[in-house]
Amino acid sequence: MIRLIIIVAVLVLVLSQTAFIILPHEQGIVLEFGRLKQMPREPGLYFKLPFIQVLHRFDKRILPADIPPGRFITNDKKYLIVDILSRWQIDDPLKFYSTVRDEEKAVAALNDIIAAHLRREVARHTFKDFIRTERENIMEKVTAATADAAARFGVKVVDVRLRRLDLPEEVQNSVFARMKAERERIAKRYRAEGEERAREIRAEADKEQKVMLAEAYKEAVALRGEGDARAATVYADAYGRNPEFFSFMRHLEVYEKSFDKGTTLILSPDSDFMRFIGSPRLQDNQAPSADKTRQPPGETGSRK
Repeated sequence: MIRLIIIVAVLVLVLSQTAFIILPHEQGIVLEFGRLKQMPREPGLYFKLPFIQVLHRFDKRILPADIPPGRFITNDKKYLIVDILSRWQIDDPLKFYSTVRDEEKAVAALNDIIAAHLRREVARHTFKDFIRTERENIMEKVTAATADAAARFGVKVVDVRLRRLDLPEEVQNSVFARMKAERERIAKRYRAEGEERAREIRAEADKEQKVMLAEAYKEAVALRGEGDARAATVYADAYGRNPEFFSFMRHLEVYEKSFDKGTTLILSPDSDFMRFIGSPRLQDNQAPSADKTRQPPGETGSRK
């Protein structure tokens, strides 16, 4: 029984050293005394010689490389704190194993390559170019140069991205002060242009207002003159038809305006102003009308 258990254990050990499985996210190499025997890169079941051939597994996925922020100097002697993130992939497992062995050493080597190429590209450009227009071009050049250099490690560089860009603490205040002054200057210019435009609009509006008021006043004067002329014509026509009634109406208007509350007038009874006050005087002073002197119809002679 013990012998059977020993045989089974030996078989299991030999089988574990013979068969191996490559997962979908893995790739590997099988070496025999340092020489390549297999390079399984597709998932599945594989076999190797036990205790003689050795399997080394590597990740096939895209891996990140977080580079510590570094200080770089531009062409115009300005310092920048640049934080970079790269993505890479093991493209040749045998070359990767022969040069850097594992992912930790690969990331360290990759960071050194990226930092060197980034420092060279930043030094070729000014601070404003790197901040405003040339940043994408710089990162594309760094990615291409890093990919060429990392190919000797069996590594494929997918991209190199700028994650964060800062200024050193000792220059942040001065740079922010200059930026603030520049923005204030631009804001003042915009305000001045706005005020000038507002004055032009107000002047144009005042001009249009005066022209409209002048035209309205001109039209009002013309209408008032036409009204006065028409009123005078009406008054003259009414006066010509019945002068006595017109005089009576005018006296009534004068009475209404003159005899106000608290008004005291001292006039002679024979005054023309009192002409229409008191019926006896009115009857005595009225001249006989034409109707009283007119003879009745049918009487052509005088009475006897």
